[in-house]
Amino acid sequence: MKPCIAEKIVFDHAELARRVGACRAEGRSVVWANGVFDVWHVGHTRFLAEAAAEGDVLVVGVNSDASVRRYKGPGRPVHPLEERIEIVAGQHAVDFATCFEEDTCDRMLELLRPDVHAKGPDYTLDSLPEGPTLRRLGIRFVSVAGDKRHSTSGLIRQIQGRA
Repeated sequence: MKPCIAEKIVFDHAELARRVGACRAEGRSVVWANGVFDVWHVGHTRFLAEAAAEGDVLVVGVNSDASVRRYKGPGRPVHPLEERIEIVAGQHAVDFATCFEEDTCDRMLELLRPDVHAKGPDYTLDSLPEGPTLRRLGIRFVSVAGDKRHSTSGLIRQIQGRA
């Protein structure tokens, strides 16, 4: 039985590292996936389901509100971190959800040392800012979720066009 949503959200990174370490000690492989996850759409669901299929335990990092503003610009995120992380943790495929403040997830990769880092189809190992960290730590990179027909930015533009 999967834990409740509140049990899956872990803001304390040291505690998250302990839990991930316990999973690894049981012989389970760990997948890290991260993103903004603002204005939920089917692409998010597919991304997390496919990322989870790459290992035994899926840990998802959600960008903080401040990092989203730096990355996406003013007016984003539409939904605050507390709501975005609850939606992520509510997905069946997700074992743990956390947040990070930095512009990249390098620090989380260093801390958790996942076996796999999953990203969407718009990234390659060479275009990913964390690529050098993945290479140095020996973390396997996978691109999942097929095409990029779904995006929050596109959905927002569509909604604004109808207003």
